[in-house]
Amino acid sequence: MVFESFLTFTRMQSETAVGHRQNSDAGSFGFAQDGRASNLYNEEAFRHFLAVERTRAERSERSFLLLLVSLRKSSDLDIRVPRAVSASLFSGLALCVREVDFIGWYRDRRVAGAVLAQGLDVPDSDAPARIVERVTTILSRRLRPDVAERLRVRVVQLGQRAK
Repeated sequence: MVFESFLTFTRMQSETAVGHRQNSDAGSFGFAQDGRASNLYNEEAFRHFLAVERTRAERSERSFLLLLVSLRKSSDLDIRVPRAVSASLFSGLALCVREVDFIGWYRDRRVAGAVLAQGLDVPDSDAPARIVERVTTILSRRLRPDVAERLRVRVVQLGQRAK
């Protein structure tokens, strides 16, 4: 597929550029340190690929879905996602996405994201609700009950056909 080739090429170019940066913290540019290394991006890289997907969607007059996962604030815990929780969260998200989708930090340590690329068919109006239900179910099984009850999962349709 042309789309997959373009996305793969763009990822490879970004990975090369990220690899050339000099920084002692390997997780600060490009890949987040927990989860699947090839598909889990830190905020900077995730936002870059989100912008690439927006451009692709505009040019092809298509939409895509942005999945956002965060934790609701509680009295004893901050809204940052603890490292131990993020590993379970991203391994659960990895089960929910396809090879052409990508996951990472939409907001570093606060909001996990996944960009769900769309093909020629416009997703039906029930698709976001089904995705939220599926992701919530999978993540609830992987997270401690006290964390799972604080999950906030949202899906936003973006791009040309989202209007």
